[in-house]
Amino acid sequence: MYKGQRVVLASQSPRRKQLLEQAGIPFEVKVVETAETFPPDMHIPDVPVHIARQKAAAVTVLCDSNDIIIAADTVVVLDDVIIGKPRDREDAVNILSTLSGRIHQVMTGVVIKQGPAHEVSFVDITEVHFKALTQEQINYYIDHYKPYDKAGAYGVQDWIGAVGIDRINGCFYNVMGLPVSKVVEQLTRLAAEAAVQ
Repeated sequence: MYKGQRVVLASQSPRRKQLLEQAGIPFEVKVVETAETFPPDMHIPDVPVHIARQKAAAVTVLCDSNDIIIAADTVVVLDDVIIGKPRDREDAVNILSTLSGRIHQVMTGVVIKQGPAHEVSFVDITEVHFKALTQEQINYYIDHYKPYDKAGAYGVQDWIGAVGIDRINGCFYNVMGLPVSKVVEQLTRLAAEAAVQ
């Protein structure tokens, strides 16, 4: 319970679970598969918030009206193009080769919802700079870490983050999939508002 209310994480991501645990927030995981679609002309920073809202709405049917639902979605953006999860090994190689030696953005949209009337949403953006990666490094990473469930084909907390990323401008945890300090800030605000009512 968080301040007397149950927190529900609408995500199966082990990274998001780890970050909430690190922040000392007790929670349950509830997930309903969603299509994760968005209008093709949507402004890119709005996309992860839109998808997070879909995830939150999908699990609402499994929750009580007093539960606090946290949903998030992370996208990797290079040259105003969203890079999703790799389809296969060849796609992962192509993605990492494209990111090599360049700066890209990681955008995580978060929706925190309590009942039909209370919703907070925001997007957090972090700039990530990859050093020039060798083909050997790219192959080693993909073969040993199999990053097929990760947007942009990498996990910043993995080996490739240690050897391949030399600069990050913004929240490191956002690149992992959840800007956890902002989430805690919003949960604290929600609890304060509930205490006043």
